[in-house]
Amino acid sequence: MELFAWMAWTTPVAVFFISVAVLLLGMTVWQIKSPTVARRGFLPLRTTRGDRLFLGLLSAAYINLAWTGLTDLSQWFGAGIALLWLLVVMRWG
Repeated sequence: MELFAWMAWTTPVAVFFISVAVLLLGMTVWQIKSPTVARRGFLPLRTTRGDRLFLGLLSAAYINLAWTGLTDLSQWFGAGIALLWLLVVMRWG
């Protein structure tokens, strides 16, 4: 852990980045097994699974940053909201 001592790793931050890595690995395997087809959901453009994952992760990062900057509540709440948003984008986006 000395290698990462320069960063302020907290448990929620570590869980967030590990989850992102697992999602990317899982989506890669899913894409290899079952290629995606572009579709249109509530997002104003046709998207593939990878597009929705990217947009969901990007917005989840902004939700976490906003939560950290605007509240003094536990980061777990922000991570939970970000996860719910990611699931909504992946399912209906």
